Amino acid sequence: MDKVLIFCDGGARGNPGPAAIGVVIKSPDGKTVKEISRKIGRATNNVAEYKAVLAALGWILENQPANIIEFYLDSELVTRQLNGQYKVKDTDLKPLYYKIRELVFSSGRAVIFKHVRREENLEADRLVNEELDRA
Repeated sequence: MDKVLIFCDGGARGNPGPAAIGVVIKSPDGKTVKEISRKIGRATNNVAEYKAVLAALGWILENQPANIIEFYLDSELVTRQLNGQYKVKDTDLKPLYYKIRELVFSSGRAVIFKHVRREENLEADRLVNEELDRA
């Protein structure tokens, strides 16, 4: 597979509060290749979004030889930060941002971050909410 599509979401109830990530990795024809979801403890929504990207990127780099990695995020802030359009000022986000940039650079792959509306990211959102609903 030369290309993968990754739908990522992160959420926190309370912001900060109990948080979780959801990732759906798909082939170009839309078939689900992998789902990743887990609780990440107490965090903000933005930290959860970044951790979802890190989890997806880590899995892809270990398991998929795809040359093109397209991320779809419903967080406009995180998308613009990862694309270099906005500066990362939050001290909790900076280390996550730099880790993602390091992984992208060292991978030698084309990594694209695109913003989508929440309605286009329902599967990843569902995974986040399923994790948060578990007692």
